[in-house]
This record gives sequence, structure tokens and C-alpha cells, in this order.
Amino acid sequence: MTQHRPTTAVTPLGPGSLTWKYFGDWRGMLQGPFAGTMQNMHPQLGAAVTDYSSFAEEPWQRVLRSLYPIAGVVFDGERAPGTGAEVRDYHVDIKGVDDQGRRYHALNPEVFYWAHSTFFVGTLIVADKLSGGLTEDEKRRLFDEHVGWYAMYGMSMRPVPASWEEFQAYWERMCREVLEDNPATRQVLALADYPKPPFAAFVPDAVFAPVQRRLVAPLLLWFTVGLYDQPVRDLLGFSWSRRDEWWHRRFCDVVRISFSLVPPRYRKHPRARAALDRAAGRIPADSPPPETPVRNLPPLSERDNPMHYCPYR
Repeated sequence: MTQHRPTTAVTPLGPGSLTWKYFGDWRGMLQGPFAGTMQNMHPQLGAAVTDYSSFAEEPWQRVLRSLYPIAGVVFDGERAPGTGAEVRDYHVDIKGVDDQGRRYHALNPEVFYWAHSTFFVGTLIVADKLSGGLTEDEKRRLFDEHVGWYAMYGMSMRPVPASWEEFQAYWERMCREVLEDNPATRQVLALADYPKPPFAAFVPDAVFAPVQRRLVAPLLLWFTVGLYDQPVRDLLGFSWSRRDEWWHRRFCDVVRISFSLVPPRYRKHPRARAALDRAAGRIPADSPPPETPVRNLPPLSERDNPMHYCPYR
């Protein structure tokens, strides 16, 4: 098969794309710890998170508000390149030297693309494991779309693999040769230590804490381990059996069947839902995209920090 480099023209994705179909789906929250840990295992990205991120203090708020501009790069239509530049520019001043004396910068193209690649693989997980599966041609199509998606950031396209086949080799090499176990990764995996999310503020602590520690955190950790490539499991010291694999597939089936009962619009993040509504004419085409609720904003002392997305400064 002849390999090729997909177009890198800055053309926003639209309602006919597979990315619109699968990205921004609430099922993607289940692979959030997978994407977060895969990102943080990159040595430069992990160092940046350790030095700059507020994740430890506000994990839920940090994730939930970040979904808005990240989803906007896919769903904001003609405004998507502007949203991409906004996301890129949050990272301008994130640079330093890690504890091994290695320099890092969040706008290193290889680092920035690695983070983006985890969003692409997360989309594959939602489509292939939680939504009924993909053909190889659909995976190639999603790969081509993710290249255009990445172009929205205005970054160098140098690190981007030239084809779906080359991407698979790139991902395997990263898992085997580049990724590291580090404190930023373990922080994401410490699911039992997460504080109560803002959307569950009404749940009494006496109920939330034991349910999180004994049920939700162990289940989500197990699900995350099942998404890793074997070299990553080995790196992090996790075991995985045939029995685990069988139950993991059954869990994915339960998620898929359960979500089939949810109306399609309500399976989507608000930024994605608004895009679908604009495309269908349910709301005006020039309607502004929704922003994160106030409950997800950074702490007051951080709201003027240009490293944070904060629409209500």
C-alpha cells in the first residue's frame, strides 16, 4: 500500500467527519485517566505538569474546564483555528529543567504532538471499544482527520506521522522507548485521592468517600490498565490476565448498550452539542460556543494567569 501524508490545510472539521461523530462523547470521560497518564509519561510533559499544573489541587475542575477549548478545536467551525491558537498560547511560558537536568518546553513540537496523539487514540477507544467498532478504513479516515485537527493549533507539522500505518509504529515506539514512570503519572492514577467533583457537591461526604475509594476508583483504575499497551503496563508494574481482558470487553459492551439508550444529542459535551445544533439549524450559525460553568474555573488567585483557560477573568 502506498503511504502518503494527509493534507495539512487548515480546514476545520465538520458534521460529516468521523471525529465529530466520536469525539466529545461523554463516554470519553472513561478513558480520561488513560489519556492523562499517557500524556504525563512523556518525560518533558510530565516535568511540565509537575512544575506548573494545578491538577493536584483541583483535578476535576482542571479536566472539566479544559474540555471546552479542546473540544472547540474540533467543533468551533470557522472559529476553530482561533480556538487552537488560544490553546497553544496557554503553553508559551511552560518551560524549565526537570530533576534530571533535562530541558523541556510545552511548545516543543514533539511534545505538543504527543499530547494531541493521545486525544486521537482516545477517540479511537471511544469508537472502537465503546461504540461498536471501526473498520481499518475508518481508522485511516480518523487518522487523516486528526492531522487536520492538529493543524488547527498552528504548530509545526514535522512530528506528525505520514499515514495510519506510520502512526501505529510511532505509538509503539513511544510506548517502548520514550515513556517513563514519573510522579505526574502516579498523581493521575491516585484516583481514590481525588476530591469530590463540583457536579457532585450535593452528595454527602459520608456517602461519596467510601463509594469512591471502594468502588469507583478501583473500577476506573482497572479499566484504565486494560487500555494500556502491554509495554506501558510493564513500565507501570500492572498485571493483566485473559480473565481481565474478557471482563474488560464485557464492561465495554455494557457501556455501549447503556449509551444506546441515551438520546444522541445528550451523549455529547456541550461544546459538541452546540456545534451539532448550529449545523442542524436549531440555533443560529453565528451563536457563540458555550464556555465552562463558573464551578469549573481556576481558583480566584489564578484566574488572571495566562496559562489557564478562564473565560470570565
